[in-house]
Amino acid sequence: MKRRALLSVADKTGLVEFAKGLDRLGFELLSTGGTAKSLREAGLPVTPVEEVTGFPEMLDGRVKTLHPKVHGGILGRRADPAHRAAMEKAGIAPIDLVCVVFYRFEDTVAKPGVTREEAVEQIDIGGPSMVRSAAKNHEDVWVVTDPAQYGEVLAGIEGGVDGGEFRRRLAREAFARTSAYDAAIAAWFSRRDTGAAFPESWPPRLVKVLDLRYGENPHQKAAFYRETAPGEACVARATIRTDKKALSYNNLMDLDAAFELVKEFDGPAAVVVKHTNPCGVALGADLREAYRRAHECDPVSAFGCILALNRTVDATTADEIARPDKFVEAMVAPGFEPEALEILRTRTKWGKSLRILETGPIGERTPGFAVRQLVGGLLVQERDQRIFDPAVEGGFVVVTKRAPTEAEAKELRFAFAVVKHVKSNAIVLTKDLAAVGVGAGQMSRVESAEIAVKRAGERAKGSVCASDAFFPFPDGLAVVAKAGATAVIQPGGSVRDEAVIAEADRRGLAMVFTKTRHFRH
Repeated sequence: MKRRALLSVADKTGLVEFAKGLDRLGFELLSTGGTAKSLREAGLPVTPVEEVTGFPEMLDGRVKTLHPKVHGGILGRRADPAHRAAMEKAGIAPIDLVCVVFYRFEDTVAKPGVTREEAVEQIDIGGPSMVRSAAKNHEDVWVVTDPAQYGEVLAGIEGGVDGGEFRRRLAREAFARTSAYDAAIAAWFSRRDTGAAFPESWPPRLVKVLDLRYGENPHQKAAFYRETAPGEACVARATIRTDKKALSYNNLMDLDAAFELVKEFDGPAAVVVKHTNPCGVALGADLREAYRRAHECDPVSAFGCILALNRTVDATTADEIARPDKFVEAMVAPGFEPEALEILRTRTKWGKSLRILETGPIGERTPGFAVRQLVGGLLVQERDQRIFDPAVEGGFVVVTKRAPTEAEAKELRFAFAVVKHVKSNAIVLTKDLAAVGVGAGQMSRVESAEIAVKRAGERAKGSVCASDAFFPFPDGLAVVAKAGATAVIQPGGSVRDEAVIAEADRRGLAMVFTKTRHFRH
């Protein structure tokens, strides 16, 4: 008996080539609706599913494959005599391959202004049912759920790979896809109907992108997963432009930290990161200047760094980066000119192992969650996507006798954008729209201030200071004031705010409160 393949796909990418391959391998093609039309237009012989079931599609296509002659043909176990007899008695012929790509529910609900009716119509019923049936009976049925699988499935069938681990993997991927699809629908209904920011259960809407060399340490295995829903330009969706050396877990953590910070700025900006903390941040008249100034913040720490830029990298910027006395582990930017890529890859010895990620244009940010895993659970929160409270006019309130000058106010806004991305307790000193000293992750805020001052050295004179949370005592503020900082930005909110303000007034500092805290644990 001729083998049969049932194809029903919302995404027609690669469909005709896949179907031609199945036809060449001797499969009879069964199909539905738009998929059948595409196959006929390509000149392929196709049998409509309604001819198999003896029942027409109905209810605007909602019912077409939910029939015993479809699911019996998929679920019947070929090696079971009772199953074969029951199928023969009912006139059910086996279906040996099921290819389904679901309706675009996730894409639909991501569109602004989508109506409930539009979303509900994109909930696939028959498709997931067929996929689950085929995945359950994977010993006898090939289950295909992604155009990316077409080539290897054809090669497997042609090469006689008719079962084993290959089919088991396809079944695993099929169940993962149906699980993610149902989770996306459940999450959407929860948000739409209850207005709840957080769904009752956390949806596993992730797909594995690649296995990593190891985790934070060589003895830990690791992998990288990407969210399935559309989203903004980010490291997770970036194209890897080099393959000489695999990305590591720590590379991706640092690349994400660097790129999320550089996205805060409209002008040409560069961010240098080590261990997820920025050791250099700067704006410039162009990208080359921004990078040069960011590197100058802490050249020692910048050796072996992660670099992020918020413009397409041109040849002059690449020329500034690719120098023998510097060393960049990995970098990310919206794009790279061909000449820039050539310079980065060939100019230095380390260029051969440089990992380069390209995100595409930086557009609007999308709502989302930040997730941290505990042993046995997850902490889920909204992403920290604001710098200043929109309810506070101008972003901050002057609390000292002296108000910041126009130049200081501009610098303070820059500094507070930077400190938002530094591990708490965080103190940042900036000057001329470039970081000059960063103190990160200390148990005491005064110690973070001392580290920032030490890093800045003479550059602390005339700088401004940003603190991610309030100063609990005047001592931390006194450290930066003694070093030469002229203005301070902090959230405020301490029971000792008055004492801190009095210290700032005594030293002639301008200080502003944002009423927005940026803890980063």
